[in-house]
Amino acid sequence: MQKFIRREKEPLHKINNAITAEQVRVVGEDIDQGVYPLAKAIELAFKVGLDLVEISPNADPPVCKIVDYKKFLYEQKKKQKEIKANTVKQVIKEIRFGPNTDDHDVAFKLNHARHFLQEGNKVRCYVFFRGRTIMYKERGEELLMRFANTLQDEGVAKMEMTPKVEGKKMAILLAPKGKKG
Repeated sequence: MQKFIRREKEPLHKINNAITAEQVRVVGEDIDQGVYPLAKAIELAFKVGLDLVEISPNADPPVCKIVDYKKFLYEQKKKQKEIKANTVKQVIKEIRFGPNTDDHDVAFKLNHARHFLQEGNKVRCYVFFRGRTIMYKERGEELLMRFANTLQDEGVAKMEMTPKVEGKKMAILLAPKGKKG
C-alpha cells in the first residue's frame, strides 16, 4: 500500500529569510523607502510586526514590500477574481439554412439573428448541403450574402468572415455592430 505525502504548497512569493538577494529595494506604507542590505530590511519588517515579501524579483535590486503576507495574498486573489468577473464571455449562436430556404423562412431567421446580435452575441450562419445539393453552392452563397447584407444595411451587424466552404457547409460570421448600452 502506497502512502501519499501531503506537501505544503510552495509560496507564490519569497518571504523574509527565503529571499536570496544581498540588497533589496524596500517599499511599503509608513516606512523609509530605499535600498537596504537584506538583514536590515528583514529587521525593519520585524520591528513593525509584518513580513518582507519579494514582489519583483527580476528588478535590480529586487523590490520587496513590507506587508502582512496573508492580507497581501487575499488582496491579490480578490483583484484576480474582479478581473475575471469583468471579462466578457463571447457566445456564438448558429443559424442553419438549406440551399433552397424560402424567403419567409429567411425573414423568420433574420428576426432571430437580430435578437442574438442585440444581446451582444456573434452569429454564425451556415447553409448545409445534403447529398447532391452541393452542386448549388452559388445559391447558398447568394442566400448568405443577402442575409448578411440585410443585417448590415439595418446597422445591426458587421461581417467578420465572408462565405467560406467547410466540408458540406458554407458559413459566414456576423458580429454585433454597436456596443450594448
